[in-house]
Amino acid sequence: MFTEVSPRGGRLVVQQKGPDGYCTFVPNPLPPVPPLQIDDEMGRLMERANRALGRLDGSTYTLPNPDLFLYMYVRKEAVLSSQIEGTQASLDDLLEYEGEIEGKSSPEDINEVSNYVAAMNYGLQRLRELPLSLRLIKEIHARLMTGTRGGHKSPGEFRTTQNWIGGTMPSNAAFVPPPPHEVLPCLGELEKFLHNESIPPLLKAGLAHAQFETIHPFLDGNGRMGRLLIAFILCHDQVLERPLLYLSLFFKKHRQEYYERLNAVRKDGDWEGWIKYYLQGVYEISKQATDAAKAIMDLQASDRQKLSGLGKAAPTAMALLDLLYRRPYVSIAIVARELGISLPAAGKAVNNLAELGILREVSGKKRDRVFLHEEYLSIIREGTELYG
Repeated sequence: MFTEVSPRGGRLVVQQKGPDGYCTFVPNPLPPVPPLQIDDEMGRLMERANRALGRLDGSTYTLPNPDLFLYMYVRKEAVLSSQIEGTQASLDDLLEYEGEIEGKSSPEDINEVSNYVAAMNYGLQRLRELPLSLRLIKEIHARLMTGTRGGHKSPGEFRTTQNWIGGTMPSNAAFVPPPPHEVLPCLGELEKFLHNESIPPLLKAGLAHAQFETIHPFLDGNGRMGRLLIAFILCHDQVLERPLLYLSLFFKKHRQEYYERLNAVRKDGDWEGWIKYYLQGVYEISKQATDAAKAIMDLQASDRQKLSGLGKAAPTAMALLDLLYRRPYVSIAIVARELGISLPAAGKAVNNLAELGILREVSGKKRDRVFLHEEYLSIIREGTELYG
């Protein structure tokens, strides 16, 4: 923990003296004072990030079913955000679980990722009824944490005890957030900032994420909740029609710089360095998601072309193809149930797609075989591998 801080970032408050003594850090309210210095570099980064975000938002309108794209991207973000917190589950593990396929991951890991999906969907639904507020943040956090390994740490309630990041106690921690009695005042200022219409939404989301992580208002789940907050702000402020910007992949790839930039905000008041890092992430992830949307659209067109020569079998095959873009892992029994057809008809449809190279058998079993649309999943899964 640092011993001196810039007045622009916040203030250190001594909590205890002696060998086990420590200071907590209380951030200043947003926006920063003096205001962000938007130099030529930041101006270029902002322009590039906004263009990329606009292309991403527009690209979904060209997809045959944009909700399916969102369905899969929410799951990708859930996996990546949970991996940052140490969860050992890949996108394949989650999709196997949701597809009722026996997988390798522990139930605890899968439950944490599944909760993230539920929290995201719940938050988006509630945003239609509630403003972006502390009340909503608490509700989403409860969905995120209940029933997980951190479920005993007051889900949906702001902390009333001291927490810290790194180390075994506050005195040897890497960072100690505000003391409990300062949490609500800090959050009250953050809530006011969320409704500050003079700040461009893209900048607002970046500033608010860093501030939320510094306040660390929950006993567990702060990282996941803070990353969700970015998407919720951009949707609330109508920058995105659908919540398609998820920065966990960028934060995961550049994890060390992420922590260094946040600490530079706290110690040196370097908001500019953080925002430049964040805007680079917005650009890279927006571009990647736009490219993925185009690749999926091209693949769907190619798949449909392959099925067009199946004659009378084509309608059932097309229905199965649509199912695969929601559930890339299937068994014959699942296809029969989901499409409302007989097992022999389901088996024939699966075999047709396998012969055309769209499906691949991945279980190695003779009974209860599992098939995967590998080419589709390879587009989505980039970066979610556990070794990535």
